[in-house]
Amino acid sequence: MVIIASIIFLVGYILITLEHYWKINKSITATALAAILWGGIALTTYDHDAIESALHYISGETFSLIVFLLAAMTLVEILVHYRFFDLLRAKLFGLGLEDRSQFIVISIITFFLSGIIDNLTTTIVMVQIARRFFKGKNLLIAAGAIVVAANAGGAFSPVGDVTTIMLWLAGKFTALEIILWGFLPALSIFIVSTLLFLRQIVGDTPDEKPVTHEVVNLTRSEKVVIIAAFASFALPPLVKLIGLPPFMGLLLGVGLVGLIIGWFANMSTRESHLAVDIEKLLSKTDISSLLFFIGILFAVGALGFLGILDSISNSLFGANPGTSQLIIGSIVLGALSAIFDNIPLTAAAIDMLEIEDFRIWVLLAICVGTGGSMLAIGSAAGVVAMGMVKELTFVQYLKIATIPAAAGFVTGIAVWYVQFLLF
Repeated sequence: MVIIASIIFLVGYILITLEHYWKINKSITATALAAILWGGIALTTYDHDAIESALHYISGETFSLIVFLLAAMTLVEILVHYRFFDLLRAKLFGLGLEDRSQFIVISIITFFLSGIIDNLTTTIVMVQIARRFFKGKNLLIAAGAIVVAANAGGAFSPVGDVTTIMLWLAGKFTALEIILWGFLPALSIFIVSTLLFLRQIVGDTPDEKPVTHEVVNLTRSEKVVIIAAFASFALPPLVKLIGLPPFMGLLLGVGLVGLIIGWFANMSTRESHLAVDIEKLLSKTDISSLLFFIGILFAVGALGFLGILDSISNSLFGANPGTSQLIIGSIVLGALSAIFDNIPLTAAAIDMLEIEDFRIWVLLAICVGTGGSMLAIGSAAGVVAMGMVKELTFVQYLKIATIPAAAGFVTGIAVWYVQFLLF
């Protein structure tokens, strides 16, 4: 069963990686993969109590992640509905900057925003904004830079990337530890890659920019809702201090923001967008991505149950890995994330490794979170950017973004290692 399961997982993994070529949604592949693996285990393993116990454990871990992501997606949809991103776009238009200056501003916003609302959502929003400012080659450069900046910004925040969320919820580091130890490596990745991207920006495109500027005036109630939504992202670390799982913090945030919205809607004497239907916002959440996470976590759990992950760990890290082996192994996993999806890699690492030193887990978060930036298919942000900017093909991304992303990746590891030696 071990050999058969390994082959099945590899085939499923290839189908997931080549999703856009085979036209098979990766969430369908992942859920089918999980069901097939566990079905095979049930048919060939007679210790059904062990299977039930393993599935209960995996279900609990998966539930925490899915609820967390669902609540976060809901808060982001509230921000969209209450025109926060429209306001951001209007403010950028009002600056009237040339391409190079505009590029720097957009990149900086991308880096810090992704640490709050997650790198995938940030990529979608900022690429939409970039399409209004840049044309031709400059648009391709801006899109590539947004992908790298969003992945870098998400890597130092406990809520900025699915992989950091997974590691944080698994107790591999605290929110403060990932921020303190991950910020400088992530910042160095951002700075180095952005400077290399900036060198590629050619001229300016003033004639193609819109002659009129958007004007977005938020009401006082809208501002209150937006502030409350952003404040909700600070609740998960706080509730964890009192012994509750982080997703309870976001659930509290969704509840409080919903109450605020309801209060304003009841107080308003006119029909307006304040009367937002939360059910409609929930219907806009990316259920496909949630199914993908569920499928991957259960599929990786099946490999762990069969002992396959232990064999991989021994091959990559050794039976009793020392610090140098753990560092090298983490970097290798990060490099592999340029080819393979980083979510399964992270899930496998959580199950494979027994590491007490949170600094190694921070390195792993940095590596798998930003290593995918080196290829367009290596991260969800890259795939989304390719879909939004049709001219940004795999080859174009390779020409424009791979060297800056790789240079940033190496720099980030170096900065982490300096911190590791000094502190």
